[in-house]
Amino acid sequence: MSSRMAGAALLRHLGPRLFAAEPVSGLAGRGLVPAAARILPARMSSTAAEAAAREAAAPEQHGGGSTEKPKPADGQEKKGIVSYWGIESPKLVKEDGTEWRWFCFRPWDTYRADTSIDMKKHHEPRALPDKLAYWLVKSLVVPKQLFFQRRHASHALLLETVAAVPGMVGGMLLHLRSLRRFEHSGGWIRALLEEAENERMHLMTFLEVAQPKWWERALVLAAQGVYFNAYFVAYLASPKFAHRFVGYLEEEAVHSYTEYLKDLEAGVIENTPAPAIAIDYWRLPADARLKDVVTVVRADEAHHRDVNHFASDIHYQGMKLKDTPAPLGYH
Repeated sequence: MSSRMAGAALLRHLGPRLFAAEPVSGLAGRGLVPAAARILPARMSSTAAEAAAREAAAPEQHGGGSTEKPKPADGQEKKGIVSYWGIESPKLVKEDGTEWRWFCFRPWDTYRADTSIDMKKHHEPRALPDKLAYWLVKSLVVPKQLFFQRRHASHALLLETVAAVPGMVGGMLLHLRSLRRFEHSGGWIRALLEEAENERMHLMTFLEVAQPKWWERALVLAAQGVYFNAYFVAYLASPKFAHRFVGYLEEEAVHSYTEYLKDLEAGVIENTPAPAIAIDYWRLPADARLKDVVTVVRADEAHHRDVNHFASDIHYQGMKLKDTPAPLGYH
């Protein structure tokens, strides 16, 4: 009985202090908040801080105060955050002072294509891998001609979705090799990725000339899915064969764009104004036509042809790409 009576007396004595709804300042003065904060620091501190912040920031409800946001002194609304870090990107302009309108490439990515390159150059296949790569490419020409015939813009769309794969695959595999072997790449990673990006810009350009139909999009999905995995395995097995195959593929691309130009010159296909994206990317004149676009695209393909044959020759000579400087900026 004595312990029960002692507990009841203690409860009567401390109960009003522990359970009474007193203001925060009163509890703080009695040292109870710091004690509780040591037990539950996160909850006690955050609740008290939020309450204090709300009390300080909230407008007076009973004093007729306005609940509207205060406007800046100059009367203009504040700008929203334009990037994750709140840093506004600088405005880019073209050479004539007009604002740069493209986000997929920047002014320093543009260039003037070297159209003086030899379009008729051909690597004669000698070794067995060369002959295999050559006849494999030739076997793909027949269904292409049957399927597209003289629809050059539609063929260009499919061609560029496939042509942009090898550079990305080769650049990725060389990148991984450089990381795991702690060695330089000789600039070949960048060269192959530049090739992939250049081919992708070809695709973005021809999308302004022709829009693919649903069955052409389905064909692209199938072709890219097969080609990516096949080329990935081929590059792992034999980089010299993979680069030689792309070299012959680019030779066919040069031939296809030559046929495109012939039809444009003969009036079979209308020589429409060049897309704006092509004018800015290749630094073409403002009055450039579709023929000018096909001309610079063909020159790019000729450079890709030479670079990939060159890469294959390096492997045939028993050397590695990292030991031979890559031809950067070749397109």
